Amino acid sequence: MNIAKPEKNQPVDISVVVPVYGCDECLIELHNRLTNVLNSLVEKYEIIFIDDSGPGNPWCLIKEIAEMDNSVIGIKLSRNFGQHVAIFAGLTQSVGEWVVVMDCDLQDQPEEIVKLYNATQNKADIVFAQRIDRQDTYFKKLTSRIFYKVLGYLTDTKFDASVANFGIYHRKVIDAVLSMNEYHKIFPLMVRWIGFSSISIPVTHVSRETGKTSYTFRALLKLSIDIVLSFSDKPLRLIIKGGFIVSFLSALYTVSIIFNAIIYGTQVPGWASVMVSLWFISGVLISIIGVVGLYVGKTFDESKCRPIFIVNELKKFDT
Repeated sequence: MNIAKPEKNQPVDISVVVPVYGCDECLIELHNRLTNVLNSLVEKYEIIFIDDSGPGNPWCLIKEIAEMDNSVIGIKLSRNFGQHVAIFAGLTQSVGEWVVVMDCDLQDQPEEIVKLYNATQNKADIVFAQRIDRQDTYFKKLTSRIFYKVLGYLTDTKFDASVANFGIYHRKVIDAVLSMNEYHKIFPLMVRWIGFSSISIPVTHVSRETGKTSYTFRALLKLSIDIVLSFSDKPLRLIIKGGFIVSFLSALYTVSIIFNAIIYGTQVPGWASVMVSLWFISGVLISIIGVVGLYVGKTFDESKCRPIFIVNELKKFDT
């Protein structure tokens, strides 16, 4: 194993932030490949593994790796806070001029960091890794495509389903993202919101060799609801538009009833129409109250001012 022995006060060129959920089987290989790539690329780097309290026992491996390699920082969260919160936990510890964010399952290839870093020479502050040929199941790719389509519509943001968290980001981008005080953190959306110059380059994406994705359809649905409610008021605007449409259609129907009654003497049966209208309006009102309630709940979450994560244990060179 090629272990770096950096000078403590030497500036860090690249920080690699890796949220870990399970992935016990591939952590050692991931670390070996990262050190090989980074040693050939820059003078000083750091690798930050964040254990998000998932299945297995990756923390033992992370501690062993950190004891052997001074460039490794291990963070163990007190419970499972989710992938994006784990990313932010790693970002708060990072000090590199450039920061790479990647998954731990080796579908993001460490060797592609070379392409990403070289692309920063084009004066881009953000270089996204574009997975042109995604090596995922058809169901995973389908649900991901639907997720980004719906998310893009509801947040008025253009999303590329081939781009996820994997990429390299300049320090000023990371500092800007960390300055955003929202309780609900969604890393790629926040990166797009802050602006700065960005490019996308194609990278190799490989199939998962161990474990399985934690992003089930249900998890994606929950994530999409959290994102929309935290970053967009479009559902409220759609409700207003829907209310005007229902009112307009009701007015037209009322006019037609009056017209038929006066001109043709048509009698409108009351019971069925009243009940249908009553149930329809009741359903619409309950849905509106539910959406508003979700926004109130998110506001309540923000008002509590709780920390977005709690560190249970920190393992680094100087501790």
